[in-house]
Amino acid sequence: MAQKNMVQAVNEALDQIMESDEKTLLFGEDVGINGGVFRATDGLHAKYGDKRIFDTPLAESGILGISLGLAIGGYRPIPELQFSGFTMEAIDGLAGQMARHRYRMGGKASAPITIRSTFGGGVGTPELHSDNLEGLFAQTPGLRIVIPSGPYDAKGLLISSVKNNDPVFFLEHLKLYRSIKEEVPEEMYEIPLDKANVVREGTDVTIVTYGSMVHESTKAAKELEKEGISVEVIDLRTVAPFDIDTILESVKKTGYAVVVQEAQRLTGLANHIMAEIAENAMYDLEAPIGRVAAPDSHFPFGSAESVWLPNAKDIEAEVKRVING
Repeated sequence: MAQKNMVQAVNEALDQIMESDEKTLLFGEDVGINGGVFRATDGLHAKYGDKRIFDTPLAESGILGISLGLAIGGYRPIPELQFSGFTMEAIDGLAGQMARHRYRMGGKASAPITIRSTFGGGVGTPELHSDNLEGLFAQTPGLRIVIPSGPYDAKGLLISSVKNNDPVFFLEHLKLYRSIKEEVPEEMYEIPLDKANVVREGTDVTIVTYGSMVHESTKAAKELEKEGISVEVIDLRTVAPFDIDTILESVKKTGYAVVVQEAQRLTGLANHIMAEIAENAMYDLEAPIGRVAAPDSHFPFGSAESVWLPNAKDIEAEVKRVING
């Protein structure tokens, strides 16, 4: 297996998906000849041509509107929105139309649409580009939210998302695009949706997280291990609906839980996860559930990111606080 970064893994997944299914279409802003602003679609236009991969105007509402029409017409669209913050321009298409389509049609029709977009801090983007909006969209019935934490997961989860018959919002963290390399199989493979991954086993405390915070949590776990604290780290992979069974199994084993997210305390998935743990494992807990999140403010400009974003030190401190009471 070759070492690939996330952009390469996504590009390979898209290539193999398009090659295997002629009903798949790629479109969005600059995804054609230019290969996308992050080069995730590099080389695909030359291979598949204008009829299957094409550029659109700068109109997110139009991109998602076209997507639903194509899905109804029997296609399997894979639109790209350059940054998830721009989805606010198209929230009706996402939450008001495609997420409701199967229900509205009484289960007789589906909307097999995989929307690819980016999010996340650590790369110094302007405002609206890094916003963590997964918590907002996770409150939309009928919509899956998938967030890979590395290249291997990105390829397998993307292929599974496109093959799935319901709409998926597939979010790719900007900092992870080229900062991490992993072995990625050359052939097509699928990673099941709605199933979390225990990336590190432990016995003393459970960390539940997703996206870039998987790596910060793993760093924290390694440091805590030096102090005799064994940390289990769970990567949600699919954040809506998330895999509560895996979380509860871990929490009942360790007795302590800390939920970690990059998003603000007010947003993200942490509040929902904490509620589910409290409702279903209250008597298995030895202490209140801990939480690590960003402050409840707008995502800062690039110069302030380093003091605003949660990091491994914050996670270490919260785990110790929870365990030590």
